[in-house]
Amino acid sequence: MQTLPKPSFLNGYWQNSFNLKQHIQEFLNIDAETLETKLQSSQQQMAELGYKDFDWEKATAFYRDKVRESYLFELGAWHLTSQDYIGDTLRLVADYSQGRVLDFGGGIGTHAIGAALCPQVEQVIYCDINPINRDFVKYRAEKLGLNEKITFCLEIPPQVNFDTIISFDVLEHLPDPSLQLIKFHELLSNEGKIILNWCFFKGFNQEYPFHVDDPQVVEQFFKILQTKYLELFQPYNITARCYRKWR
Repeated sequence: MQTLPKPSFLNGYWQNSFNLKQHIQEFLNIDAETLETKLQSSQQQMAELGYKDFDWEKATAFYRDKVRESYLFELGAWHLTSQDYIGDTLRLVADYSQGRVLDFGGGIGTHAIGAALCPQVEQVIYCDINPINRDFVKYRAEKLGLNEKITFCLEIPPQVNFDTIISFDVLEHLPDPSLQLIKFHELLSNEGKIILNWCFFKGFNQEYPFHVDDPQVVEQFFKILQTKYLELFQPYNITARCYRKWR
């Protein structure tokens, strides 16, 4: 099998996931053994939190106030055990990102960091409603010398257009993801690119109780996607897709 090229500016990802483990441990001031325990139990803890506290009418408050550092552990575990998959996602980001980039729902910051390292990117605006996520990624950016290239916000800044929009593992957490697609379309420059993925699935064992899977909501999402965007070919075996504006 042919080995795909790895952009040299992303070497830090393949070495240690941009120092992810070290950053979590230092940011939360925990020892290595505690970190490993938290990472191993993170998915179950998030599922239990979802069963207990998640309500679509209060979804914003759930992600802003309830999940706290639990999401750092779940996302950290996923990124650390899926290095090749996320590495290919970063390759796709590197292929198309330029100018001003929006990372919507940026989580633990891996994709924002990858975008900020791209030579053709001028600025990354990282947007996430979870204050602990924002503080953590600020910490990472400072440690990696990227604090001047990444800007942090709770909401998308008004009256700002973007040359690239990235949003991974976010749309399924929204009660009406098609509305976000429309908003992205308004924010994207005429020649801009948008890179997305989604998982409208609660899991085979209902391990993702906070994912939307309503058939009508999902159908409307794909109607909007196919109406407003044209997919661009990408060669990687990942769920993320790249689009440009169509109409």
